[in-house]
Amino acid sequence: MDYRRRSPTGEAATELILSTFRANGLLLDAGDLLSADEGLTSARWQVIGAIAVAERPVTVPQIARRMGLTRQSVHATVNRLVRDGFLELVPNADHRRSALVRLTVSGSAKYEAIDARQAAWINRLARGIGRADLETARKVLDDLCRRLEANVGDEAETIRKGGSARRRR
Repeated sequence: MDYRRRSPTGEAATELILSTFRANGLLLDAGDLLSADEGLTSARWQVIGAIAVAERPVTVPQIARRMGLTRQSVHATVNRLVRDGFLELVPNADHRRSALVRLTVSGSAKYEAIDARQAAWINRLARGIGRADLETARKVLDDLCRRLEANVGDEAETIRKGGSARRRR
């Protein structure tokens, strides 16, 4: 097989990834609109949402892993949200250097207000798309995420060295 050319499956995966890039940009724009009335951005809403969905205080690295973001960007966003009174840091008995992050009453109110708008928005957006199609799309994206997470270090090193990302045995 010529590894310089995409297989039909590789071509389909490339098209999916390109569509995902486009969807990501559009979703961030929509998130900015949905969260604007609360004085937030998509990035801030994402962090608040990750904590709200966890239903318990979490660490910055946990938020970063769950959202597929860097620890540094989450840390900067958390610091701004703490400064603005939407989050607070509390001691972590399991790890002294990694505080737990939790919502304040104000942060919870912001999340609930945006979540209500998001529910109405997503119901309109999803209208006419079959639930099974949406579940299949989620499963495929989840599988791609798992594969990327499992291989990112090895693949990046191979690519940096100028070789194919394909593993040779």
